[in-house]
Amino acid sequence: MPRSHHKRSRRPVALGATAVAVALAGGLLIALAGGASAAASGLADDFNGDGYRDLAIGAPGAVAGGKAKAGAVVVNYGSSSGISAARHKTTSQDSAGVPGASETSDRFGTELAHGDLNRDGYGDLVVGTPLEDVGGDADGGSVTILWGSSSGLSGGTTISDPNASGHDRFGQSLAVGDFTGDGKADLAVGSTGKDVWIFKGGFTKSGGAAGKLRLDTRIEPGAYPRGAVQLAAGDFDNDRVDDLVVGSSAGNFVYRGTSTGPTFQTEAGPGYAGALTAADFNRDGHDDLVVGTDFLDLFDQTAKGGYVTVFYGGTAGVDTTHSAFFSQDTAGVPGADESDDSFGGSLAAGDVNGDGYPDLAVGANFETLGSANHAGNVWVLRGGPSGLTGTGAQSFNQDSSGVPGANESSDLFGDAVHLADHNRDGRADLSVGAAGENSDDGAVWILRGSTKGITTTGAVSFGASSVGIGKSGNDPMFGRTMSGS
Repeated sequence: MPRSHHKRSRRPVALGATAVAVALAGGLLIALAGGASAAASGLADDFNGDGYRDLAIGAPGAVAGGKAKAGAVVVNYGSSSGISAARHKTTSQDSAGVPGASETSDRFGTELAHGDLNRDGYGDLVVGTPLEDVGGDADGGSVTILWGSSSGLSGGTTISDPNASGHDRFGQSLAVGDFTGDGKADLAVGSTGKDVWIFKGGFTKSGGAAGKLRLDTRIEPGAYPRGAVQLAAGDFDNDRVDDLVVGSSAGNFVYRGTSTGPTFQTEAGPGYAGALTAADFNRDGHDDLVVGTDFLDLFDQTAKGGYVTVFYGGTAGVDTTHSAFFSQDTAGVPGADESDDSFGGSLAAGDVNGDGYPDLAVGANFETLGSANHAGNVWVLRGGPSGLTGTGAQSFNQDSSGVPGANESSDLFGDAVHLADHNRDGRADLSVGAAGENSDDGAVWILRGSTKGITTTGAVSFGASSVGIGKSGNDPMFGRTMSGS
């Protein structure tokens, strides 16, 4: 999962983020290329170029163009005061310049990633719509790039599926990173098949990718959930070329980036990956891989309610002999390990207290709190010289002091988590999605970063109706996904 580095200089490439990508507090300023506007910041998630990192949120169940569950994406813009409901732009396949048309049950916005794909200094948003019917191909899936500009996201380009007959749900997983080391952001796309496609930068609005590579992975396409259910990027070996992680029910496979495309390095733990992210938690110059295992099979007795494993990076890439394990039974982590909590179902990395070490946000959307089943909870684990630790971990839910709302059954607080510095104070803010809030309308919370960690002082929360998404007899599920989560 792509991330913003503060620890060393890199090639001038804008790296994006997926459902599972890291978002560090300061962001990576990108050298502008080829006539890009001097006003654009170059931040990979700054869609309007004003220098503040923005928040992209999926509402895959939203009504669009009068079609139920067609889906929509909302961008809430960063500012000196952070994120608010008022500063937003909502986009669907009915928006001007966006390819395709809103259709029933497309679920546009099911998967999100971001990066400056055409190197104009503006962040671009990649939208996966894996349930879209393409011609006569039911659930063939589609991928759309929405282009950043001085006015925010404007227009789009379709990335065509090179193997439509060989799989379904193209776009069910996404990652942006420089996987070939040429200084240009590439896009990795997964589906139900074992093939992951790498679309090479630079992209253009008229022509899409500069080329493409097929990566035949070691995953099992017939397993359930099928294919590449998670993708993430990170520079684990510190060679300034991004590596790609492919998560599936069969295991999590790491591919080292090379000039000719990713090549297999290792398997990082067996079993289903509910979420992936990467960051350099101990600042040794190598990114570290985090795998969230929220769904446990009958043979996995590691923890009842899910767990998180950190595999530390090294000169040879991901080092599976150097790892750390966290659950609700880990010393310092509030709560208790209980069956079916889904601890680790969402992950995000960023420096919440400005000490230079990335921290980790962990969601458990099925956490039961009191009498509220599946109310949901989020934790923040601290990074430091020895890597991640449970010491000083923070815990948040809707009954936490200062957090708006109240714990209710099926809220699913923690469906998505995101860490990024939206007000440029040098500390990452925590965004939390709860797609089940208010009977699946969905809502989002933003808690500020501070020198002492995440604070609930000045917490912001808003629901689907605040950003122009109506229920209309359907379930918008606003907050189900976030780019960078």
